[in-house]
Amino acid sequence: MTHQGSRTLETERLTLRAFRASDGESMYRNWAGDPEVTRFLTWPTHESQAVSESLCQKWEERSNDPSFYQWAIVPKALGEPIGSISAVKTDEATQSAEIGYCIGKNWWHQGYTSEALRAVIAFMFDQAGFFCIRACHDVNNPNSGRVMASAGMKKDGVVRAFSRNNTGICDIVFYSILRDEYLEQKVISSGAAGKN
Repeated sequence: MTHQGSRTLETERLTLRAFRASDGESMYRNWAGDPEVTRFLTWPTHESQAVSESLCQKWEERSNDPSFYQWAIVPKALGEPIGSISAVKTDEATQSAEIGYCIGKNWWHQGYTSEALRAVIAFMFDQAGFFCIRACHDVNNPNSGRVMASAGMKKDGVVRAFSRNNTGICDIVFYSILRDEYLEQKVISSGAAGKN
């Protein structure tokens, strides 16, 4: 692996970039201050904009750390963050990363999270040299699983009473994708594109 940090990533509709201290207001307003958005997350709903501002400041201070992967999800048409996506855990021994994400409810069901996740998966495999990318969700939040599946990840299984989030103790569904699987999907998709 060659850690790359939160390098700016571009997709058709999104810019994924490192957080800035000035993103605190958008973070609080667009997602972190909304208990409906944070319902299935392991961190509490932000009680004030000051909490979001403090966190964005800390993330900006770490933005040059090559082992720190934390992106703001910014629609190009909007120009401000609507969510975040990050490697919440990395493991050098297994060359793996666990991805977590969150997006404001005004942008749910529009494909933004899947688009961001696909970009991060590609970056982690193509640029940073990871071997396995994982993600997980509360069994009662199946929409998150659909995001993972749409990004090419495979369901590994369910572990009962594995975690605690804002709803309490919960069963967790795990997904993953291996580098070889990603490369195979990449070949297939490029072949399909060439036929059009």
